[in-house]
Amino acid sequence: MMPITLGQLADWCDGEILQGVPSTQLKSISTDSRKVDEGQIFLALKGGRYDAHDFIGSVAERKAGAVVVSNLTAETESFNGGVVRVKDTLSALQRLAFNHRRNSDGLFVVGITGSNGKTSTKDFLGASLAAGGQVNHTAGNLNNHIGLPLTILAGHENDKFGVWEMGMNHPGEIEALAEIAEPDAAVITHVGTAHIEHMKTREAIAEEKSALAVAVPAHGYCAMPAADDFFEYVSDRVSCELIPVGIGEGDVRAEAVEVIDSGQIRFVLRSDMNDSPEVLLPVRGLHMVNNALLAAAVSIREGITPNVIAEKLGQVELSGGRLQERSAGGVRFLDDSYNANPDSMKAALETLKISPAGGRRVAVLGFMGELGEHEREAHLSVGGAVVKAGVDALVTVGDQASLINEGASGIQESYHFVDHDAASQFLRTFLVEDDLVLVKGSRAAAMEKVINHFN
Repeated sequence: MMPITLGQLADWCDGEILQGVPSTQLKSISTDSRKVDEGQIFLALKGGRYDAHDFIGSVAERKAGAVVVSNLTAETESFNGGVVRVKDTLSALQRLAFNHRRNSDGLFVVGITGSNGKTSTKDFLGASLAAGGQVNHTAGNLNNHIGLPLTILAGHENDKFGVWEMGMNHPGEIEALAEIAEPDAAVITHVGTAHIEHMKTREAIAEEKSALAVAVPAHGYCAMPAADDFFEYVSDRVSCELIPVGIGEGDVRAEAVEVIDSGQIRFVLRSDMNDSPEVLLPVRGLHMVNNALLAAAVSIREGITPNVIAEKLGQVELSGGRLQERSAGGVRFLDDSYNANPDSMKAALETLKISPAGGRRVAVLGFMGELGEHEREAHLSVGGAVVKAGVDALVTVGDQASLINEGASGIQESYHFVDHDAASQFLRTFLVEDDLVLVKGSRAAAMEKVINHFN
């Protein structure tokens, strides 16, 4: 966060200074009372299970420079630093981020949304844009109405690029996030079925995702896979340029795509530039090619040469739990446990199918959340994808995941367990050296626990 004064803080938050000198310099912000540093701003959010106003005494002990509050307590009144009162602290956080963005001179912001691949695309794009300047990018899963403002406020004065994920699970959320971020460009990774419980239809999901591109000014652009079912729909809605990417198609495309012995992906990067370098992605999964191409499309527009982009893409380290190979207890795991929806499940199963394996290919799958009335159909379809991928054995964990077994009719070996402990005990005796094991499920399924049992 750029240094601001207490007076600026109050102004940007639409707040009132109750205590402190307006010219006092403040350096950064935190919403976690356990991590507040000396001189930092503490903004007291209220949640369903907590009220951070209860921890004002704790941040006082840590010598916070100022607090932003919506109600006064005895601890607030005895606080020695600056005190800014606002009507609502969440709105204040969002207003603060909006004004920080507005006052970040020279910062070029790329918003990323989509049903799948947001974080991987962010990782690719952050790596390639770093060749052109310092990048402020989303950390972890900070991509919602609280996370995005915190990501923006984590930026520095010398940042050249902002690469910010924007997630949603209800209508209207992307538009609200875009209003805060004011993107110069956008990336839509895919329009799928994630969060369909709340959105009801893919058409509604497409409308929500496209709201990010709608927020991009006419002189900006949005990169999107040409093969996406809703490419033309998005094209009709936006005023900015829509850049198509894809395998064998699009303005930025991958040609001569091949899976090498390690399971990694190699392809030739083509565009309207003279250079057409070979790219070796240090990750698994053909679906990762589109994510890399989206990053390349933006990077080319921002003056990074294809040769440099290819080099940076080849060095990327993806965020944890996303098709990372891990060895534990002598077994090879493809850890894709971070999250899941029907589309990403099927992509991961396809990756398992094409990945080199000395032994059996085993899928260990948990349930998928936020599917609503589509829950049964979606889990059955994943079961069908298990069979189509030629998986040798299926293991599911949790009551809802049993539908995957039902959909995998005809598979040679299929097992279901009610919890991680039972599944892990079985897998310890079932798995042998050289087996390749995909582990995946929704975040709430916590499928990483299966792998952790082997450590």
